[in-house]
Amino acid sequence: MNVKNEILYESPRIGVFVCDCGSNIAGHLDCPDVAEYARTLPDVVYAKENLYTCSEAGIGEIKKAIKEQDLNRVVVASCSPRTHQPLFSSSCAEAGLNPYLFEMVNIRDQCSWVHMGERQNATHKAKKLVRMGVAKSAGLAPLDEIESSLVRKVLVIGGGIAGLSAAQALADMKLDVILVEKTSGFGGLLQQVHRLDSGKSAKETMLTIIDDVCSRPNIVCHTQAKLKETGGYIGNYNVKIETKEGLFEEKAGCIVVATGAVPLVPQGLYGYNGKNVISLMELEKKLKKQEFSAKCVVFIQCAGARTKEKEYCSRICCMIGVKNAMLIKKKHPLTDVRILYRDMQMYGTYKEQMLWNARGMGIRFDVYNPGNPPEVKEGKLEFFQAVTGKTVSLDTDLVVLSTPLVPGNDSGSLANMLRVPTDQNGFFLEAHAKLRPLDFAADGIFVCGSGRYPATSTEARTQGIGAASRVAAILFKEKLVKSAIVADINPDSCVGCMACLSMCPCEAITYNREKQTCEVNEILCKGCGNCAATCPSHSAQLRGFKPEQLLAQIRAV
Repeated sequence: MNVKNEILYESPRIGVFVCDCGSNIAGHLDCPDVAEYARTLPDVVYAKENLYTCSEAGIGEIKKAIKEQDLNRVVVASCSPRTHQPLFSSSCAEAGLNPYLFEMVNIRDQCSWVHMGERQNATHKAKKLVRMGVAKSAGLAPLDEIESSLVRKVLVIGGGIAGLSAAQALADMKLDVILVEKTSGFGGLLQQVHRLDSGKSAKETMLTIIDDVCSRPNIVCHTQAKLKETGGYIGNYNVKIETKEGLFEEKAGCIVVATGAVPLVPQGLYGYNGKNVISLMELEKKLKKQEFSAKCVVFIQCAGARTKEKEYCSRICCMIGVKNAMLIKKKHPLTDVRILYRDMQMYGTYKEQMLWNARGMGIRFDVYNPGNPPEVKEGKLEFFQAVTGKTVSLDTDLVVLSTPLVPGNDSGSLANMLRVPTDQNGFFLEAHAKLRPLDFAADGIFVCGSGRYPATSTEARTQGIGAASRVAAILFKEKLVKSAIVADINPDSCVGCMACLSMCPCEAITYNREKQTCEVNEILCKGCGNCAATCPSHSAQLRGFKPEQLLAQIRAV
């Protein structure tokens, strides 16, 4: 990128671009008046009003003005920097101007939207904000984006369907994979399942995927292995893995967490004894071994879920219960099969159809009230039937408790090791449920499968492939490039009080005992500014938001 870094020593020549945003901004304030006002501000040599500054024509105006007016600072007064700042700053770079010499003023959210119907006040406030933006831009300095190398190797933690799918997809993209599984074999929870909801054998499906993964030359598989230690940052993680052969160290550019979940053992629920009152997973084993024989079987849904202890819905229990009820009814048509439920969670058209098909096969569905749950004792089950208002008593050979999936015992320690969050239930917490559903807030670490939340085999496989694509978006770059808006600590004035260490949410600051000063890891730093606000000696400062730049804005207003 050919940028004008020498302009740090030149007099500012500022260009201001005021956006109408159609009627979104211009409908509520006087944009021509704001642009005219901008021309009177110190160091402003050019000001222009645009209908849509973010359009191709608007971007062209900015590039043209940078070259023809010899601008060395650009201010755009328009909408939210969160959505549009990258577009405008990159456009400045394309015109030869350092992208960090760009400043954005939000006159949509902060003026037109909050002062609708107050045109004069909105216009007056927009002028103030533009004056502040111009004042700050005069003190901006060119910055170089931070670059680091990348290790094109991926650590996948967990050898269930999600982890295997991620490893498979990454290997297809010619990336090296280290696959770590803590048990003696791959397959995870699906190894215990009889059949998938599609009717296919779970074991055969898993064996096909496992054989393919284990045959890949660029996948190194470790069973009975655990992650013991991690360090480093995106593109350059250092990991220590404990295997049967001993402890060894590896480097990885990204990490995929696919640790899965485990079924809750329903101790103390409905007389659970593992014989005639069993869990859903124990039923899977019976069906798999063809040991099922019962004249009346009753499924109790939400056993141990949606309670004070576990408030969440496990999502997949209803579907698994219906699937197994259908398998039983198909193989043993004379068996009385009933499902007692609170609410049926059969999301999607395919699963909804399963529910109707189950009813058509003669499987009975009855609602129970959680305040008056079913009672199981001595081969009998009683429940209050809300429809008839009567208590129904059944002679049952088998009661199946549909229990939720819960996080594994080591999820918390792994989360601490990787410095990633978990939710109130202990599942790994993604960066954003809709915008970044497979990312952690920590860069370069991704999550998929039931470790994130209970998922079907299809969902887990899809998420594994999705996590692989997120990894590829990083590791296929020639080098890692990140924003230069990070913290600096001046070693000459730092007194080593370490107040900034506890304030840094990214753990990007370390204490150098030899120099007795604090230091910032630029790759880990997210530019939050907590350290700059905390530092008593003002040694910690945030690039692009230094005190003199912020004070210039305050003086201007």
